[in-house]
Amino acid sequence: MQQALDTLTIETHGQGLVEFTRAVRRFVDDSGITTGLLTVYVRHTSCSLLIQENADDDVKTDLLGFFSRLVPEGLDWIVHTTEGPDDMPAHIKSALTQTSIGIPIAEGRPVFGTWQGIYLFEHRRRPHRREVVLHLIGEA
Repeated sequence: MQQALDTLTIETHGQGLVEFTRAVRRFVDDSGITTGLLTVYVRHTSCSLLIQENADDDVKTDLLGFFSRLVPEGLDWIVHTTEGPDDMPAHIKSALTQTSIGIPIAEGRPVFGTWQGIYLFEHRRRPHRREVVLHLIGEA
């Protein structure tokens, strides 16, 4: 068994989805591991991870619209407002999605579907630097 570990820094520009599929593919390729499991983990509580279609940008637009309607800012029952009106809605959106994703590795490549890409889903309005940890375990 072999292991590989790395941390990506992803710059966001406010709410939105930032695709980082190429960086994941590069990490797997550089590892030399051909069969295994890649864990992708984001180290924050106001953003999340998604595997989603990467062929049509309308998907990103619709996802952003859905989540902004599902958890809008300005809900009168929210208590946690120390970091601004977008903070608690961002935590809720993160809780509804995921902070860790497992991706099988076969023949030295992540097993993505034809139109799948992996995204950091930024839920805050202002730009952030987000850390995503990649851990791969498997065999060469």
